[in-house]
Amino acid sequence: MTRTYSIATVALLVLLASGAPRHAQAQTPEFTRFVEVANGYRLAPNITYLRAGGRDLTLDVYQPRGDRSPNPTLIYYHGGGWTNGSKEASALNFLPYLEMGWTVVNVAYRLADAAHAPAAVEDCRCALRWVYRNAEQYGFDVDKVVVAGNSAGGHLALAVGFLPESAGLDRQCPGDRNRTWSTGTRSTDELKVAAVVNWYGITDVVGLAQGSPGVSGNFTEAWLGSRSDRIEVAARVSPMTYIRADLPPVITIHGDADPIVPYDHGVRLHEALDGVGVPNELVTVEGGGHGGFTIEQYTRIYSTIRNFLSAHDLTATSTN
Repeated sequence: MTRTYSIATVALLVLLASGAPRHAQAQTPEFTRFVEVANGYRLAPNITYLRAGGRDLTLDVYQPRGDRSPNPTLIYYHGGGWTNGSKEASALNFLPYLEMGWTVVNVAYRLADAAHAPAAVEDCRCALRWVYRNAEQYGFDVDKVVVAGNSAGGHLALAVGFLPESAGLDRQCPGDRNRTWSTGTRSTDELKVAAVVNWYGITDVVGLAQGSPGVSGNFTEAWLGSRSDRIEVAARVSPMTYIRADLPPVITIHGDADPIVPYDHGVRLHEALDGVGVPNELVTVEGGGHGGFTIEQYTRIYSTIRNFLSAHDLTATSTN
């Protein structure tokens, strides 16, 4: 029987496998790489980046110790069908990026029970704006910001990376309303990302909303709600709506037997990006479902992601 694993579990295994050189592995305990990463980072937890719907929305910053400014930065959005999940439960998913020496920003956003679409997209765009506004304080390299996520988080990463300002979903991002948030010198820059890492994310929200009932239809209904303009809202938050030639590079990971987000979402995105000349790669996991891939598959995927980012000059100057 083929054993499958969560992203978090395999992230730990990849961290070990890609850590110390093989000649050193025989002389050091297996947990050496964990110690190096743990000692190489400091965590600033639960920083408020936005107040919306009467609540504080927070993020965590994992920042390399020592002087690495400006540093390539990953913004991570958790999955859960826009209805559940948390940044805390996803913290192990980005371990490979910590091992590569990246700064990581782990974002919480409003779920469907707090606010229907497009709230989650607005929140995630505002988290990107917060990174711009606080680049100097935390050493974020705003020219090397990569957004990533799995499932609904993959959709949010794509939406954050694809949305133009004309879509109007950045309007609630704060100026300096609370006075405690840093303004920064990049606070008025146009929001852009350098690449998107999309783990089996939803690319066509309209298609899910209009499709036959099922698992994905259930969480889509919960997020869109019963408003009369729900299809128009779905189009506003669908990455496929914004396909154009000036989009950032995209790497998509998708199982061809995914029972929740159809594999067709990844295929159509790949074909559309090819059609306008946007650099992109579709990593197909043969027989793969909605995550839960094998160790061998995850290891290949993370290696491909590392190579993809390196090809686009998205690497840290040093590693832990």
